[in-house]
Amino acid sequence: MRHEGPVAILTWNDGENRLNADSLKRLNELLDDLEATSGPLAIVVTGVGKFFSNGLDLARFGANQAEFTATLEQLERTIARLLLFPAYTIAALNGHTFAGGALLSCAFDYRVMREDRGYWCMNEAEIGFALDERLWSILEHRLPRATALVAATTAKRFNGPDAFATGIVEATASEGELLGHAIEVATRYATLDRTTLSKHKYLAHGEEAKLLGWRS
Repeated sequence: MRHEGPVAILTWNDGENRLNADSLKRLNELLDDLEATSGPLAIVVTGVGKFFSNGLDLARFGANQAEFTATLEQLERTIARLLLFPAYTIAALNGHTFAGGALLSCAFDYRVMREDRGYWCMNEAEIGFALDERLWSILEHRLPRATALVAATTAKRFNGPDAFATGIVEATASEGELLGHAIEVATRYATLDRTTLSKHKYLAHGEEAKLLGWRS
């Protein structure tokens, strides 16, 4: 993690940036540190190279159903936490954003995606992993319903322009401008009153966060 003024930049650099107990634990540790600070703050999360996140670490779980279930619950709680986080949050989608990674991206207040490389995709219908009520609710809560339906039922790979046109992301940028765009937006909103922002986020997302298992 590094800072540019009031903007905290979290760079995920773990190959395919798979979601597992370790990566989620580390993200929540960083969120703990940031939540404990006072004053102006906004957060940017980005990856390195080809992936923002290639989803749940299915190879690691193997036949360990208990670890898979625990990690999925941890992901849902982390998404709930980000929805309610008391600072403005931005995901700079530098590359492929698949499955659990796509769901995680939905938790941010603002998403900017590379316009020239990478796909946002809910590929569960291809790999035979059915969404449950909670996972579907994340898509339905944060995306236009028509987009959520296409994403869940076709496993469509949305490139940057497609994702922008269908309401998955708020902006696109070139590789060289992606992080700068995210930091610029974050700087603009870092001075929002965090207590008021937190209350407004709870009004917007409180019920969804409860469904996902968040207990403040």
